[in-house]
Amino acid sequence: MQISSKTGSGTRVIKTQYLIFVFVGTSVIAGLYFFKAFGSGNFFHRNSSELLLNRSDTTSHKDSVRLHGGFAVLDTANYDRLNRALNNGDSSGRWPVKLEYPLPGAIFPFNRVVAYYGNFYSKKMGVLGEYPTDEMFKKLQEEVKKWQTADSTVHVQPALHYIAVTAQGYPGKGDKYRLRMPFKQIDSVIRMAARINALVFLDIQVGQSTVQEEVPLLEPYLKMPQVHLGIDPEFSMKTGKKPGSVIGTMDASDINFTIKYLSDLTKANQLPPKILVVHRFTQAMITNYKKIKPEPEVQVVIDMDGWGAQSRKLSTYREFISREPVQFTGFKLFYKNDFREPNSRMMTPEEVLNLKPRPVYIQYQ
Repeated sequence: MQISSKTGSGTRVIKTQYLIFVFVGTSVIAGLYFFKAFGSGNFFHRNSSELLLNRSDTTSHKDSVRLHGGFAVLDTANYDRLNRALNNGDSSGRWPVKLEYPLPGAIFPFNRVVAYYGNFYSKKMGVLGEYPTDEMFKKLQEEVKKWQTADSTVHVQPALHYIAVTAQGYPGKGDKYRLRMPFKQIDSVIRMAARINALVFLDIQVGQSTVQEEVPLLEPYLKMPQVHLGIDPEFSMKTGKKPGSVIGTMDASDINFTIKYLSDLTKANQLPPKILVVHRFTQAMITNYKKIKPEPEVQVVIDMDGWGAQSRKLSTYREFISREPVQFTGFKLFYKNDFREPNSRMMTPEEVLNLKPRPVYIQYQ
């Protein structure tokens, strides 16, 4: 509708009626939005019509955002409080890492993610591919309950962490010593995760390829708000050796490329922040860590990926995770390999939560 610029009394009446119409209409729309987002029990991320998780299953998500003028706004006070709690009494001054606040809808530190890791083509690569779906879900949900009991201050969010690109001991297609999983396998992971409102992580073992080549191929999935990414320097063979013959490495430049890619994707598609998990258990697996630059659109987790005796796992965490801070930390637990050494066992949630800082991402293999 056009409003006349004339100043006659008739025009003023029309103008007044129009403004009342606009005001009432806007109020009704805002009310409907508020009811849909909060009154119905479902939580929608900023500028997204795709439901990520049911609110009844993710009560802590309501602490991460609040409605302000129709837009989700990060609760910075709660973010700071929970981040300080992760510090767990660490006196080094390294934690929490001083960075920009994430965008609204960030998973951390409002949640702790507990993920099952693996690949459908192998029962030896992790628990995700080892058991039938229903049995796997039962085991995962039991672990989620243990972690929720161990720390009731944050919500525990289940996840499936699927190896979408596996390193190989033979050249394969393209002579890159890596095998890309068919999309139908990734589709099945997405469908499985939806059954229990789980997040999905797609993991990349590049072999003699690169993150620059492999990450963009997963873009259709990374555009989904519930799908996140993992990269594994152990199988990044920059020296040209075969995967498994030596431990690989990634530089900050590789990680920053991935962060930038996810950041751009998030902004272009108005998504909530992505999580990037980077595995590590040796010094050389990540070089120039001080140059890694998390963005408000991407939350970076450096995940302690080593197995074995408890003393060695704790030492690895202190040396390569705690002493070289990036943003958040993770910790990996092995149902089998943690028992391979004499008198070794898998650590309990309570023991892992004694770490400084406390991990926000827990992975079971």
